[in-house]
Amino acid sequence: MVLAGFFGIAATYVLAAHPSTLMLASATVLLLAIVAIQLQHSFVNLAPSRIRPGRLTLAVQAALTYAPFTMFGRAWLGMPGLLAASTLLLLPALLSVPLFIGELLLTDLIELRLGTGVADTVYTTVATVLTALVVFGLSRLTDMVAEVHRSRAELARLAIAQERLRIARDLHDLLGYSLSAITLKCELTYRLALRHPDRVQQELTEILQTARQALSDVRSVARGYRDMSLPAEAATAESMLTTLGLRISVRLDCGELPTSVDTVLATVLREGLTNMLRHSKAESVDIEAVRTGRTVRLTVVNDGVGRVGRIPDAGDGSTASSGIANLTERMGEHGGRLTAGVRADGRFALTAEILLPAQPRPSAAATDTQNVA
Repeated sequence: MVLAGFFGIAATYVLAAHPSTLMLASATVLLLAIVAIQLQHSFVNLAPSRIRPGRLTLAVQAALTYAPFTMFGRAWLGMPGLLAASTLLLLPALLSVPLFIGELLLTDLIELRLGTGVADTVYTTVATVLTALVVFGLSRLTDMVAEVHRSRAELARLAIAQERLRIARDLHDLLGYSLSAITLKCELTYRLALRHPDRVQQELTEILQTARQALSDVRSVARGYRDMSLPAEAATAESMLTTLGLRISVRLDCGELPTSVDTVLATVLREGLTNMLRHSKAESVDIEAVRTGRTVRLTVVNDGVGRVGRIPDAGDGSTASSGIANLTERMGEHGGRLTAGVRADGRFALTAEILLPAQPRPSAAATDTQNVA
């Protein structure tokens, strides 16, 4: 609408000169040509892919701006402002600013040659500058608004992708252990059904409890609430692995932990045991969590290196490395680090270290109040 307004002003200059029919038709064609070029310069995305605005179209607009002065005289004084705007839009500052000034001086020179007074020349110069700056500013603003919309759409797409990755990671971390335990216990129950029927009910009860825990984990992922407890996770692991006939040693000496740290370490323990059950045939497991100053270290060690896994490949593409990658990313989000590998004694160790947040020191006033109390 602003561009239409400026071209309407330019048209009034032409009509005020009372042109002949031929001159009016010629001016209309030239104005429409300049309108098409200016729209391409102001709205680059609207231009056809084969006709991209650039120095060639700018040169054409310059020719359509200055050549008609020989025919229309002062009636064509509405055009240089639009050419100056296109110069600022298309060329880099080092080139556009000198050309912009040159176009103003050329317009003044043409106007003086046409016999216009100094006062009218100054007025025309100011009008040309204002036209150029308004068209340039609104064109740039349009580009910025379009870029903001594109950025918002991209941010929304990235947020959706990140949420999908979070859900996939949480499902892998939370359900892998439970499903592995259910599978192993079902296999054990099947073998016990004939030889030890008295233990079948106990195993089925534990399978039911594990399945209920898996259902609870799914619900926690759905509502985004995933607080876990390291002591509770260690107790569950000890009970389940003992039932499976593994030798397990648990030592937790890290005291009460912040909720976020407790959750991430419990997740590391669960994923470490999940990988062990799926990809090795361990016979003994050592779980240790100790606190030294502000550093908490969780270590999960097993002797299943090089042995065939208890559970065959599920065919879903899940591997131990993907779980380790998930844990590494999760630890990094909390400022911790994760290492995994075979130790010198041939046992596989998964170690997670995390630095606890510093506790704020009590203020002097609070200390004095406690002393008084």
